[in-house]
Amino acid sequence: MENLRVPPGPGAPHGLIIPAGELQEQFSHASGPGGQGVNTTDSRVQLSLDLETTTALTEVQRRLALDRLATRLSGTVLTISAAEHRSQRRNRTAARERLSELLREAIAPPVIRRPTRRTRGSHRRRLAGKRERSEIKANRRPPGRD
Repeated sequence: MENLRVPPGPGAPHGLIIPAGELQEQFSHASGPGGQGVNTTDSRVQLSLDLETTTALTEVQRRLALDRLATRLSGTVLTISAAEHRSQRRNRTAARERLSELLREAIAPPVIRRPTRRTRGSHRRRLAGKRERSEIKANRRPPGRD
């Protein structure tokens, strides 16, 4: 197995390289199509990475990844399963690509919303809507005595 390369993106401008020694692969029988070999080949791949101990992430990236992927973690271990292909090799590639994309999205810094002023037109429409609603409710009242 070779190192996993995560392409450059926000939060990792030069990309990441996860050492092969930090990745764990497990193989098992996959359900679904496979013909005669479905019961004899271990084509499903489970790729695991411990986010707490990996040397590929900085502390900031590690904190972001642990926070954002908390629902997918078992302790601090992130596990990806791939069983959509009939061959183990293609499932290994799919699992590695999925892990790479997941990490790339997880370490991207949060986008800070910069508040903007509402447009003049939207302000006028809002006030016009309030006036119309007020008139509708005023017309429901019985006429006043003069």
